[in-house]
Amino acid sequence: MKPYRRPWGGCNTALQLDEPGRAAPAQLADYGCPLHPGRFAIHTVPMRLAQKRAIVVGAGQTPGDTIGNGRAIATVFAREGAKVLCVDRVAERAGEVAAEIGGVAFVADITDPTACAAIVAEAKARFGGVDILINNVGIGGGGDGPAHVATEAAFDRIMAVNLKGAWLTIKAAIPSLRESKGAIVNISSLASLAGANMIAYEISKAAVNRLTQSVALSNAKHGVRCNAILPGLMDTPMAINTVSDVTGVDAEALRAKRNAQVPLGAKMGDAWDTANAALFLASDEAKFITGALLPVDGGMSARVG
Repeated sequence: MKPYRRPWGGCNTALQLDEPGRAAPAQLADYGCPLHPGRFAIHTVPMRLAQKRAIVVGAGQTPGDTIGNGRAIATVFAREGAKVLCVDRVAERAGEVAAEIGGVAFVADITDPTACAAIVAEAKARFGGVDILINNVGIGGGGDGPAHVATEAAFDRIMAVNLKGAWLTIKAAIPSLRESKGAIVNISSLASLAGANMIAYEISKAAVNRLTQSVALSNAKHGVRCNAILPGLMDTPMAINTVSDVTGVDAEALRAKRNAQVPLGAKMGDAWDTANAALFLASDEAKFITGALLPVDGGMSARVG
């Protein structure tokens, strides 16, 4: 439970700061409980994912000077009371995030169906089940480009991770998610709707959108929800540091160029924006939302069409 103060509204599982009849601290003088005169309390709000069991695939941190989507999602989920299995293909990255948030690290290559089954088995062994699956893995670059430039090897590699990997983790987790009536959140991209320079990445994320809606409809009768987030231009290590290293463009110049393209405040979003959207979609607050493709993009998708 997270404590917060409010001036009235009753003692809903309140943490009492003093005994009846005793003077409350001066800073709480305006926070008396109308149901219990003379008693002052800090009222509490239930954590939004209390006791939920979450798998965050791609929880590791790509090197850079900001925070990535996976790490931010794992952090926010843990803060809101979830038990988090931090999955990454790099042991050091998974371990670092798990240590920060009090989660469990697990190393896996999601292009391998056996590894995907092992992810779910680990979550069940550690937590007793699965309530939430986050698919945050996505790669690009390395031979991707327009249709007449992209290499076959790059196309196959990107599809294997971005699309097949998401499908395999979902396939492995569905039986457990049906038991818990859980939720899946896939991290897609605004590039799934618009773009011209990364054919493999764009098609892979467009396919993730369709995967999301197919899974949502085929599992609705079982109480499983499936939604996707479409981040726009974000200030994350993969988007800035990795691109800067590959292209040789100065990171700050790249940030300035990307900021200028965003309608809302001429400033990119960050991983916390993605994480907060994932928190909502994974929580019971979104219990009647499934098959949704949620842009988190500062208005950029409003330009499409």
